[in-house]
Amino acid sequence: MPVLSSAAENWGLSFPEKGKTPVGNATSEELAAYNAWFAASPEENIIYLTFDCGYENGNTPAILDALQKHQAPAAFFVVGNFLSDQPDLVKRMAAEGHIVGNHTWSHPDMSKISTQEAFSEELNRVSALYQETTSQEMVKFYRPPQGKYSTQNLQMAKDLGYQTFFWSLAYVDWYQDQQPTHEEAFKKLTGRIHPGAIVLLHNTSSTNAEILDELLTKWEEMGYSFGSLDQLASKSA
Repeated sequence: MPVLSSAAENWGLSFPEKGKTPVGNATSEELAAYNAWFAASPEENIIYLTFDCGYENGNTPAILDALQKHQAPAAFFVVGNFLSDQPDLVKRMAAEGHIVGNHTWSHPDMSKISTQEAFSEELNRVSALYQETTSQEMVKFYRPPQGKYSTQNLQMAKDLGYQTFFWSLAYVDWYQDQQPTHEEAFKKLTGRIHPGAIVLLHNTSSTNAEILDELLTKWEEMGYSFGSLDQLASKSA
């Protein structure tokens, strides 16, 4: 049994070798003790696409269109206000075969939450509204807001039956007034891709919406295919 700590951690990565799994501030083996992931096996040329959805600004439909064109599954981690404000988009995600995961109700720094009751409320409110919206049970996949966590948090999520998903590739795509150029995005997202990558993108990025079709094509040309997080999660079941 790992030693639990309430010490706050910020998920972070370093990329010592191109085309290889980056180094996170916890290893895959350490995370596995909590049913948590940041990357999949490097033995398969599979990419797992994930999107964090804090709010809607008109870019999500184009993202869904690109995914549908490529028959690429994705996981959308949603917060409470996205669920309540965008029920039709959430229903479309589910109808088109995507996973809708839990990004907490209010997007707090979860590492500062020390009680199981408060932790549970952040997740349960989302799952309850999702079921009310879609008449489907929400899959128990959790992404910590801002990548902030503690091992105590990870154990709390596990105790609730959740698997936690960090990421092995992301870039600064969330500032509305400082969107990366297409060239900057392509350089980062093709230069750091690797077998087994869990890719984090934000649905609010106009750059992501504009380049996703071309980006998926490029990754396919590089020999990658797209997997669903539930396929990955089943390997630890």
